[in-house]
Amino acid sequence: MREIELSSGTIAYHDRGTDGPTTVLLHGLLMDASLWDAVGADLATDHRCVVPTLPLGAHRHAMRPDADLSLTAVARLVAELLDRLDLQDVTLVGSDTGGALVQLLMADGTPRVGRAVLVSCDAFDNVPPGLTGKTLVLAGKLTPRLFGLFMRQMRVRALRRLPIAFGRLTRRGDAVTAGWIEPVTTRTDICRDTVRVLRAVAADRGVLLAAAERLPRFTRPALVVWASEDRVMPPAHGRRLAALLPNARLAEIPDSHTLVPLDQPTRLARLIREFTHTSSRP
Repeated sequence: MREIELSSGTIAYHDRGTDGPTTVLLHGLLMDASLWDAVGADLATDHRCVVPTLPLGAHRHAMRPDADLSLTAVARLVAELLDRLDLQDVTLVGSDTGGALVQLLMADGTPRVGRAVLVSCDAFDNVPPGLTGKTLVLAGKLTPRLFGLFMRQMRVRALRRLPIAFGRLTRRGDAVTAGWIEPVTTRTDICRDTVRVLRAVAADRGVLLAAAERLPRFTRPALVVWASEDRVMPPAHGRRLAALLPNARLAEIPDSHTLVPLDQPTRLARLIREFTHTSSRP
């Protein structure tokens, strides 16, 4: 894994694949780059795949004490990463909270983004999403130390599988989720960052409603992929996003919870590959 120093702190990222289309894959809250391991390995045969671990709770490098960790600021950090790596005509892909970040960059018209893929993600007024998001925001009111103690319960598999944890997010990815909680159960500085993220989310629940008003200005190709049985991110939101975007197509995937990259990686990789090979930036 490589590292780069950005304005808020050190970001670790994978950069693998070929000289094909550049795809940047973003994960969600309390997740890291491993969300995309299977999809990235598939795409890397004919794409360049850049997969950062963002400061959303499962990161290993604490951010600077004065860093802004709101969703808007983390989206700006992604834009900074694209600039620093000089990535052009990027296919920007986001799942869960990563999709929220993609929407914020789409709304801002970030020039390095040539096309966008939204995969079962936060949208409109669904911030924080589901029981998991609401539970985390409540826990974010705790001090970093107490938040870390609270999260230690998630070391127990049965508790991680509850609807208030990862139970409604993935059918098949329990081994990965166990690794995601390790930083917040062992490091106070990562707990500090995570609490700041959660408090910022609670303070700006309308951030994606505001972004949605500007999404129709994003005229570049877009793909909306949604888990058809999603109980955290309403499938109606996927259809609504696809209708808002002037150059979008919609694909729904069965037999998956929210985290399609874990539950249906082969299908998702195939959809992204078809999209990047058939779409072109206007």
